[in-house]
Amino acid sequence: MAKKPVKKKVTGYPFWHWRRWIRFAIKLSLVGIAFMVMFGIYLDSLIHSKFDGQKWQLPAVVYSRPLELFPGQRLSVQQMLHELKLLNYRESTRPQGPGQYAVNGQRMLVIRRSFDFADGAEKTRPLLLSFSGQRLASIQNADNQHELAYVRMDPVLLDRLSGDEIEDRILLRINQVPQTFVNMLLLVEDRDFYNHGGVSILSIGRAFLANLRAGHAVQGGSTLTQQLAKNYFLTRERSLMRKVQEAYMAVIIDYRYEKNQILETYMNEIYLGQNYAQGVYGFGLASYFYFGMPLNELEPDQMALLVTMVRGPSYYDPWRYPERAQQRRDMILRLMLENNQLSPEQFQRYASRPLGLLERGQMTFGRTPAFMNLLRRELRQRFGEGFLKQSGLKIFTSLDPVAQQAAEESVSSQLDSIEKRLNRKALQGAMVVTNRHSGEVSALVGGRDTNYAGLNRALDARRPIGSQIKPAVYLTALDQGYQLATPLKDEPLQLRNQGGKTWAPQNYDKTYRGNVPLYAAMANSLNVPTVRLGMAVGIPAVAETLKKLGVTQDIPLFPSLFLGILELSPFEVNQFYLTLATQGLYQPLTAIRTIQDSDGKVLYQRAEKAERRVDSQSAYLTLFTMTKVASQGTARVLASQFPGVVLAGKTGTTDNLRDAWFTGMDNDELITTWVGRDDNQPAGLTGANGALPLFTNYMQRRGVNSLKLQVPQGISMVNFNVDGKPVASGCGGALMLPARTDKLPPAESCSSTPVDWIKNMFSSGE
Repeated sequence: MAKKPVKKKVTGYPFWHWRRWIRFAIKLSLVGIAFMVMFGIYLDSLIHSKFDGQKWQLPAVVYSRPLELFPGQRLSVQQMLHELKLLNYRESTRPQGPGQYAVNGQRMLVIRRSFDFADGAEKTRPLLLSFSGQRLASIQNADNQHELAYVRMDPVLLDRLSGDEIEDRILLRINQVPQTFVNMLLLVEDRDFYNHGGVSILSIGRAFLANLRAGHAVQGGSTLTQQLAKNYFLTRERSLMRKVQEAYMAVIIDYRYEKNQILETYMNEIYLGQNYAQGVYGFGLASYFYFGMPLNELEPDQMALLVTMVRGPSYYDPWRYPERAQQRRDMILRLMLENNQLSPEQFQRYASRPLGLLERGQMTFGRTPAFMNLLRRELRQRFGEGFLKQSGLKIFTSLDPVAQQAAEESVSSQLDSIEKRLNRKALQGAMVVTNRHSGEVSALVGGRDTNYAGLNRALDARRPIGSQIKPAVYLTALDQGYQLATPLKDEPLQLRNQGGKTWAPQNYDKTYRGNVPLYAAMANSLNVPTVRLGMAVGIPAVAETLKKLGVTQDIPLFPSLFLGILELSPFEVNQFYLTLATQGLYQPLTAIRTIQDSDGKVLYQRAEKAERRVDSQSAYLTLFTMTKVASQGTARVLASQFPGVVLAGKTGTTDNLRDAWFTGMDNDELITTWVGRDDNQPAGLTGANGALPLFTNYMQRRGVNSLKLQVPQGISMVNFNVDGKPVASGCGGALMLPARTDKLPPAESCSSTPVDWIKNMFSSGE
């Protein structure tokens, strides 16, 4: 009988079983590959949509007017230094680069920065400036000593307008970044940036060894492209999946885009600090945040501090932890030394320097809240609520930093002086300074605390304007045929209203002068003759004149209108005086010159034509009378403060001495000042001793240009007798004044006019 075959024991899996696992692995791999492909397509779409579109919503950048330099300009060395300080120019014994200057007595060498103006770019330029007192005497090209007739400085960065949802940054183009900074950043953060494909195994290994040797983290293993992917697309979550996603996106970004484009995006995206409620993003803004100047003007030690912030702006906060920040800064400088990017002498010089930071939160912009308040209102009024949502607007304004400084210091110092000298308390003030010819707002002060962004008294404090209204009354009369020599009765007056109540206006000094010439009544700010004149020309006529001058609100049609019951803000007062200052041409006050979009296209250029609203002859005669206010009337202190200089103005005081006003002008500027109390309690001040000192101090700080009024056709100098009638030349005791020849009666023969008939006309006023 045959033996049965013995079955061998099978060990391990049969082949068919292995094949099943292999098939499963292949399928799993295919699924994984498919998933990674699909995930890659998704990530690529996400990267493409954000990277190729508008990467950031940039805030609007607001600039001052550029300082225009020309020989003879009113500009002192001190004022020029203030401008340079706001521009963050640096004093140097030997200026060599843009943004540097040197001073030697009344001479100054300035290397002006380049700037892209709305009408074209201007390159950096070395200037030699010579001063004489409060005047710029000459300008020369410092390279060849050629005389220059005109140069403009780069404008001051005033502010950045953005909503809370907008990340604040100053956009940098790669060609604006110094090569020294690029080399330093790549040396510390990603040495193989231009060679790897988005992820670098070499960088990870090098960072591991460097950190091991140092005993703490001195280098990172992530490439700049990975950091960009994390900051731009991902959250700060620490997980393996996020790290994988970061690396995958870095590879896609590196494949899709050029290295310089990636580097530029990184430099603008990186978070580098916190400015109160808003983050500081990008090296462009960080340079201003920490040092107050553009990146291309930083020294290597300053650049090293910015690179330090990449590792952690909170951990290395140079204001809170200066020693920690300086240690890492010096470590970066040493890396540059070891890699032959600094010489030993340079390393010693830069490493020995202090951090040289601005005071925290003291970036050069954001210091003119009152003016910015005006600008926001005008933008909203002209262009609507959503205008500032456009990204990257450039707004060029009319603000003059030299005028703004003088205005702020005048308001602050004079309120302190008045309180001390006259024992007053809780005084507040406001000032509006405008260009007399263009209506551009040069300076705006909303209170004695110029950094306070709350109540803006220049725009929002509507108070009775008192005698500030009187020029409108006299302008109306002159337009109706009155002459400057027309006698007005200064005698007791009583008026009854429809309810039977009696109103008896009085002069400030409670005395009466009989008859006074019209111009003297206004120069002395006499109340009774003004009310008589107003009643003669008619309340509606005066109200209509105010409307023509620029008053837009409802006007109370009562006799008390002639003494200033009308409530206006300092800004509104300045507006209606501007129409007088331009001899009858109305143009709205403005803070805006030019607006460009992010591509440099001009969206708005101020080109408003002035509108003739008031007869130029009557306006000229009113202005002439205002010069008598400054030389002989209630503001006659100006004649002693500025001898030989022609100024014009008008004081204003309200009931119970609650509000003090003054509006005055030289040849270039129109200034309105107000002093009072926020609680509307009596300030105990007149226009002459309360508001006029602010104007006087401003003109002393700013420099004064004598007023030159253009005499319009139809105005001639005429002799008048005591009755205000024209008389022939040569008549004894006649008073010579300008007059409208079209409204002049025939000349009379000489009469027995008393020689001293104008004596004591300017005795005392408000």
